[in-house]
Amino acid sequence: MRKVNVLEFMTLDGVIQAGGGPEEDTSGGFKYGGWQAPFSDDVEGSVMQKQMSMPFDLLLGRITFDIWEPYWPKHVDIWPGAMTATKYVASNTRTSSEWQRSVFLGGDIAEKIRKLKQEDGPDLHVYGSANLVQTLMKHDLVDEFWLKIYPLTLGTGKRLFVEGTIPAAFKVTESQISPSGIIIANYARAGEVKIGSLE
Repeated sequence: MRKVNVLEFMTLDGVIQAGGGPEEDTSGGFKYGGWQAPFSDDVEGSVMQKQMSMPFDLLLGRITFDIWEPYWPKHVDIWPGAMTATKYVASNTRTSSEWQRSVFLGGDIAEKIRKLKQEDGPDLHVYGSANLVQTLMKHDLVDEFWLKIYPLTLGTGKRLFVEGTIPAAFKVTESQISPSGIIIANYARAGEVKIGSLE
């Protein structure tokens, strides 16, 4: 069985939109694109290198795929795994791409991903893909969150956790803080929410 691991760069107030650059995603009038850059450091970089070097396939929303499709084939030296991975794209508007190993999932996305998880193969890594991640969480399809939490708030933009997120418990499997203050933490699904009293 394959796991779905959601890898996100996020602010303290949960924004995951356009961390990589000013023009990455300006939808909704977002004007803080590129907010990650001032905080990048060697510790965060080495964690990313490790995660990008392990076996994986990609599970992406259509907007993220549209951004990556022209970029990564020109930067194979930075991330060769992006080329060799199968790229499963959740989209009801696109059906094909010249980017090798791209597979488009239309219709009932949640059910198709549920079936993908049952297949043999590497884990499925999700980057960005804010709308797809909401679908994954709504249908309890996320096994782990691999988060990089940056020390800033933006007050606007697409957020990781929004209204409608199902209650779920997680446990920390890895954590560290980078020199620039990025909290790097992996959370694995750990059953249902338990309640009690502090009295």
